[in-house]
Amino acid sequence: MLSASTLRIAYAPLGGEDPVPLLDTTLETPFDGLEQLPHPLREGASFGTPRSLHPYLLQNRYDRNRLAADLDCLVLQNEHLRATFLPQLGGRLWSLLDLATDRELLYRNAVIQPANLALRNAWFAGGVEWNIATKGHSPHTMAPLHAGRVDGADGVPTLRMWEFERLRGVVFQVDACLPPGSRALFIHVRIRNPNAQAVPMYWWSNAAVPERDDVRVVTPARSAYSTSGGLTMREVAFPRHGAIDQSWPARTEHAVDYFFDLSEGSRRWIAAVDSSGHGLGQVSTGRLTGRKMFCWGTAAGGRRWQRWLSPRGGAYLEIQAGLATTQLEHLWMGGGASWSWLEAYGDVAADPRTAHDDDWAMVTGHLAECVDRLASEQVVESAFAQATALADVSPSVMLFSASGWGALERKARTMTGRGWLDETGTPFPEHTMGPDQHSWRALLEDRSEPAAVLSYADPQVAPTSYVVGEPWERLLSGCPPSWLRSYHLGVLAHAAGDLDAAHDHYSASLIRQPTAWAFHGLGRLASERENFASAADLLRAAVALAPEEPSIRFEAVTAALESGKSSAALELVDSAPPHTRAMGRLHLIEALAALACGDLERVRRILRAGVVLPDVREGETALSDLWTQVFPDTPVPSDYDFRMR
Repeated sequence: MLSASTLRIAYAPLGGEDPVPLLDTTLETPFDGLEQLPHPLREGASFGTPRSLHPYLLQNRYDRNRLAADLDCLVLQNEHLRATFLPQLGGRLWSLLDLATDRELLYRNAVIQPANLALRNAWFAGGVEWNIATKGHSPHTMAPLHAGRVDGADGVPTLRMWEFERLRGVVFQVDACLPPGSRALFIHVRIRNPNAQAVPMYWWSNAAVPERDDVRVVTPARSAYSTSGGLTMREVAFPRHGAIDQSWPARTEHAVDYFFDLSEGSRRWIAAVDSSGHGLGQVSTGRLTGRKMFCWGTAAGGRRWQRWLSPRGGAYLEIQAGLATTQLEHLWMGGGASWSWLEAYGDVAADPRTAHDDDWAMVTGHLAECVDRLASEQVVESAFAQATALADVSPSVMLFSASGWGALERKARTMTGRGWLDETGTPFPEHTMGPDQHSWRALLEDRSEPAAVLSYADPQVAPTSYVVGEPWERLLSGCPPSWLRSYHLGVLAHAAGDLDAAHDHYSASLIRQPTAWAFHGLGRLASERENFASAADLLRAAVALAPEEPSIRFEAVTAALESGKSSAALELVDSAPPHTRAMGRLHLIEALAALACGDLERVRRILRAGVVLPDVREGETALSDLWTQVFPDTPVPSDYDFRMR
């Protein structure tokens, strides 16, 4: 049975996208020490990391004020399980409930509180998320997916969710099915590359499960690649290395990733089992080769992150499955290629004494049998074949609409003679194109007066969307000169790493019309070239033209500090409008500017008053570092301690 419903939950809304593009960073922290890894892992980690997330914009306008909200949800149910999905939040599998025992197999957060852990900033804890494109939480993790019902020949419904992924230019779909009698939820994933050229590809399915003292993570591995202890990766024995059995996440002191080295020929599975023997198990067909465990650890910083992400209580860990051994790697996906696999999720229902025994070989052998009972290799292959046969069947009912980027991409490729794919199973309706696609659609269709909309755009208002690649650069170049035309050409060159061309286009835009957006682009270029004094001046000019835009002001203050202009940094802080002045991020950079000016009392006053950073970044220790500098004899308050290591 497939039905539509709503989920009533406390939710901190996203508040819209940041209109200022970030073109020179992916927000992901690079790892060191890769030369110590085996050659296949080093090779996979040597390519594919994008210069930026362009054309996506950041989702950083949220706060920590949660309101009661009714979110759309789509529910699959049979006599054993109820699976609840959130199509407007990346198609997240939010709940997987065992109906006989009323046991929730996933970590179901009591709130949806965005935090700065994803590629576009906003992310939330709980459920199972689908991560595509590149290392990190997906650009779609807090964005809607299209959704529809697909009817199988046997009458069993499949929930299909899909979108056009703009970074790699591919289409992905997630098909969920819960056949009668099945104790496992089947997830069929397909990625299609309509491009003539190969693209780097990445996928990880991340399942959050409850973390308690009695929960053990089991997978058929005796070694793993671990990030414990810093931003390096090393091979370690598993489950035991050092004094602690690492298969018990609640015994781990610091935040850690374990990417498991699974033996050739073994089934790919992972499970989290509690003292009753119950817990989530996940198994897949062979293409999804990687398995991982992540936990926050028991140290102060890890506990703080758990409270931050689950402010109404609760703790979680993650068991994950991916295309490669580690999340540092990409795989080349050939032009025109289609990749698919099947995942099965359900209760492993293990014998608790055996599952928690000290004999690892016995434990993994027993859990392998439990996984086989849940979803045997034959059952999984049969479900995979059925899902593959349905992959191109048109949805009988559209249940949810997402962005218009897929529809625009189809139109752009059709009108410029470039290949596309068969949309029958994953339609991108024309009506989904909205304001974000309006000017780009006009650029494609208006042959008599190319892109008049670009000529009359308000320079005081930030562009709301961006594009990448062919045919947009050619089409823009053919438009009548305007500040916006030159600005968009600058953004395209900047995103591609052609800094000289970007500089020329931004400068041409400023000659036609001084705007904060072109000044910002030049400021980012100067910063990238380590010309910090010039960056500070350019970003200050951008602030003067867009004083209400907080992200530009934050960058301007930071650039002023980097160039040694601490007094100018404080002036930018003090002149901020009230809504920006109240933001936690400004309080932090105010304290940093005051410290640079030697005004320790001002720093102490700010810290004592309390700084709340809704967008504190995973791994960011600015608050604890600042506290230690000005209060060296006082322990860091728990609210400021986000140190993961």
